[in-house]
Amino acid sequence: MLLCQKRGGSTEMKNYPGFILCIILSFVFQANAESSGGNLPADFRICAVRLNETPAIDGVLAEPVWNNMQGTSRFVMRDPTEGGQPSESTMVWVAYDNEALYIAARMFDSSPKSIVARLGRKDVDMNSDAFIVFLDPYHDKRSGYYFAVNAAGTYYDGVLMNDDWDDDSWDGVWQAVTKIDDKGWTAEFRIPFSQLRFQNRDKHVWGINFRRDIQRKNERDYIVFTPKDGSGFVSRFVDLVGIESINPPHHLEILPYVRTRAEYLHPEAGDPFNDGSSYSPDMGMDLKYGIGSNLTLDMTVNPDFGQVEVDPAVVNLSDVETFFEEKRPFFIEGASIFDFGSGGSSSNWSFNWSNPDFFYSRRIGRAPQGELPDYDFASIPQGAHISGAAKITGKIRNNWNIGTVHAVTRREMARYAVNGQRFRSEVEPLSYYGIFRAQKEINNGRQALGVLSSYAARNFREESLRNDINQSAFSFGMDGWTFLDKSKVWVVTGWGGFSDVRGNHARMVELQRSSRHYFQRPDARYFSVDSSTNHLRGYAGRLSLNKQKGNVILNSAFGVISPGFDINDVGFLWRADLINAHLGGGYKWTKPGKIFRYAELLGAVFQTYDFDGNNLWRGVWQHGYFEFLNYYQLYYSLAYNPVTYSNTFTRGGPLVRIPAGWERELFLETDHRKTWVFVSGTYGYYRSPQEYNNMISASVEWKPRSNLSIQVGPEMVWNHEFAQWVDSFEDPYAINTFGNRYVFANMNQRELKANIRVNWTFSPRLSFQLYAQPLISSGNYYNYKGLAYPRTYDFNAFSGNNVKLADDTYTIDPDGGGPSRSFEFDNPDFNFRSLRGNAVLRWEYRPGSTLFLVWTQNRSESVVDGAFAFNRSVERLWNAAADNIFLLKWTYWWNL
Repeated sequence: MLLCQKRGGSTEMKNYPGFILCIILSFVFQANAESSGGNLPADFRICAVRLNETPAIDGVLAEPVWNNMQGTSRFVMRDPTEGGQPSESTMVWVAYDNEALYIAARMFDSSPKSIVARLGRKDVDMNSDAFIVFLDPYHDKRSGYYFAVNAAGTYYDGVLMNDDWDDDSWDGVWQAVTKIDDKGWTAEFRIPFSQLRFQNRDKHVWGINFRRDIQRKNERDYIVFTPKDGSGFVSRFVDLVGIESINPPHHLEILPYVRTRAEYLHPEAGDPFNDGSSYSPDMGMDLKYGIGSNLTLDMTVNPDFGQVEVDPAVVNLSDVETFFEEKRPFFIEGASIFDFGSGGSSSNWSFNWSNPDFFYSRRIGRAPQGELPDYDFASIPQGAHISGAAKITGKIRNNWNIGTVHAVTRREMARYAVNGQRFRSEVEPLSYYGIFRAQKEINNGRQALGVLSSYAARNFREESLRNDINQSAFSFGMDGWTFLDKSKVWVVTGWGGFSDVRGNHARMVELQRSSRHYFQRPDARYFSVDSSTNHLRGYAGRLSLNKQKGNVILNSAFGVISPGFDINDVGFLWRADLINAHLGGGYKWTKPGKIFRYAELLGAVFQTYDFDGNNLWRGVWQHGYFEFLNYYQLYYSLAYNPVTYSNTFTRGGPLVRIPAGWERELFLETDHRKTWVFVSGTYGYYRSPQEYNNMISASVEWKPRSNLSIQVGPEMVWNHEFAQWVDSFEDPYAINTFGNRYVFANMNQRELKANIRVNWTFSPRLSFQLYAQPLISSGNYYNYKGLAYPRTYDFNAFSGNNVKLADDTYTIDPDGGGPSRSFEFDNPDFNFRSLRGNAVLRWEYRPGSTLFLVWTQNRSESVVDGAFAFNRSVERLWNAAADNIFLLKWTYWWNL
């Protein structure tokens, strides 16, 4: 459910080339006035009344308190008509006792039978009538919580941050019940103070806001809202007064679990470590404790993450690591406090720039990094077990936000067999991970300054692991923002940091030569491989200036990542050695017209260099988004990239010239309120008739019943590469390319995949989810060639008798009988088929206590064959042996 604005903003653009948009100076420097988002009197307050007896949370507003106290009915429409009078009236009452906050809402409706009440699992938007409560208990006008329930009783909750953003990863334990009657519908909330963080005072002043959704009319009514040409949400909340003589509870929550897991796999014949089945009972515990009035301690012992959704299958032909989202509850809850470098600004564009992530929690418990000797069979742990982890998050006095995570993963051993003999070897050392975050908000959030540091350390018992894994890694960064004017129209956001990675000489050489750095490049001037060092150091930073209010917007940034910067022990970095900048802007039409309900046109120019001054990427980009009066949405983008150079194309070799190219994208979405929802689009990139990429996708969602949703999203990709990387080989006679042969080939890739989701909800506490992803991907390599000269896109073809294929191995004589030696490589053609998914039955049998039943299946097959044959691939995939995993997990929540 989109409550205000998701992290990063609705106009966040990542990795798009840019198109110049002239910004007329008289518009750029205007200070656009905006409405208050409700035009409320300056002294408007909402008063909470202390209760003498606890109301029943049943959705029936029969208690005297709801009938005798004065409520709030002063709502204003944001959508579809900004500032308009709501089509239906709403009344809200707020009360409290020593334990909780109580909120009752009566949503009057002139046509109760038309109320849209769709049942879904928690935090999944069902496009239903809903009522949302927003709270800012710290009254810092930047952060808070939201609690929502739709007309069918589906729960939503999360946190608010950075004034404009929300995050649904936080899960509280609270109650809400709804009822539909002949007047409309009602909602009754009980929000325990134990779920909130606030200052310890005699008299409290909080921020509060409400929203009502009337789905059939696409209507959103608020007490106060963010104008469509403005920014800032929490800072606009009205004051909630009247709460007195309550104390933030020192609550203790304990959540033990018991789990049993059964695996039925299909190992290779003769595997001594796997007979096809295994059973592993387990147990552990999570603990949450309130420290003082503002901090929360989370601890976990032997955590289990078995019930989460599987990662999608990916065919990655690049030299860049695939990024997967975190899905483990312990790490995603409260993760927003560790956001770094993006605060202040409500929208952060980037072009050919991926902001380094100083804390990527999937590094904790990652797959073992150590290598084994050659083996016939092996049993390797899927991930390093987390012996224990602790996290402290919250806000202390004077608006300091703090967070820290500490985790220890145990030493992992792998078993392997060679010629019938069995061995054991350490593949992951005992490891410690620590992250600390602090941020001080100044002058009511107009400025802020923060720090974030991370540290990883390993204890090696197996000396050979020192060649594979860093001994330690440290990073430190500072970030902040400042608004340049009282209206918060202009904001400067920035961050800077450094890293220090340590290990033995062999490991540091390997790190310098990795795909993030490529220090071995023969034509690099700024750096080279240092075989005598035991550390690698670097720095990075970014500064942006944005205009984020008014119809005219401006977005600009400048950033650098030095060649030696590396944070991948605890964080995530795609690429180092970058100097990047962009300048963009656009115009928004926020008032409905004869055709469009909303429209925006955006554009930008951008440029990227490396530290040697090579022009790596540049371009012009233009984007348009249109929402029609019938709530259909259309968006497109166009881009042109002139000739540039790549310092990664040869995977550590010399520079290569990259021809100019064109990019286009077009998507159309239908009205999400309807029973059938369609999203379709296409993406393409074109350099020449021999080098282009096309993608078409479609998504169909069917909602046959109010509690059932079925979504299918197929996608087809055609990828034609003129020079796809194959391998490199030493050859002292290749004098034009620094003594190496850099081998490429034409490649035709076809890929068909689909995401299939079924959400079937039986009650607000009982739900079934199914996720499945079939994937067929093939790649046919031909016309093998070698790079002719650096800084060109010229190649010398290998042909005729110089290229031989036998037993899926290519043998190439690069100079046809000359002095150069032949080289060999495996046939790179591939045909990969995969079907993976899981089904989860989730029953919250009492608040906070859950029973999970999970079935995960994976079947895959890979052959050396570049032909895309749909019928044959589907048949072989269906007949492939399936690995099945069954899991039963029980948790029980105690609030002490």
